[in-house]
Amino acid sequence: MSIDIDFTRRNKKPRLLSDPEKDKLEEFIDNIHYSSRYNDDQFEYRHVQLPKAMLKAIPKDYFDNGRGTLKLLWEDEWRGLGITQSLGWEHYEVHEPEPHILLFKHPPTEEAGNIVKE
Repeated sequence: MSIDIDFTRRNKKPRLLSDPEKDKLEEFIDNIHYSSRYNDDQFEYRHVQLPKAMLKAIPKDYFDNGRGTLKLLWEDEWRGLGITQSLGWEHYEVHEPEPHILLFKHPPTEEAGNIVKE
C-alpha cells in the first residue's frame, strides 16, 4: 500500500539537528500534543500539535519558504524535534492555516482493529 508522499516537499535527505539546535527545542517537548488516532479504509491518521513558540526555535531550513510552513519531515527529522510515536508513521501534510499542526498517517494495523491487506 503506497502512502503517496510528495517528496519534492522534503529535504533531499534528512537534515539532522545539531546538539545546540536540540537544546533550543528541549523546553517545548513536554508541550507537544498528540491527537487520538482516527482512520478511513486506507490509513490510520493522527495529528501532532507543536507549541506555536516552538516554530521559532526550529531551524529555517526545515521550512518551505513558498508555503510558510514546515517541509514534510523525514522520520529522523520529526523525531529530532521531540515527536515520539511508534514506527511507520509518515509526515504527509501540514495544516497550512495552523502551521504548528503536522499530519501523520500509516497503513492500518491489527491493533487499530484493522487488518492490513497485502
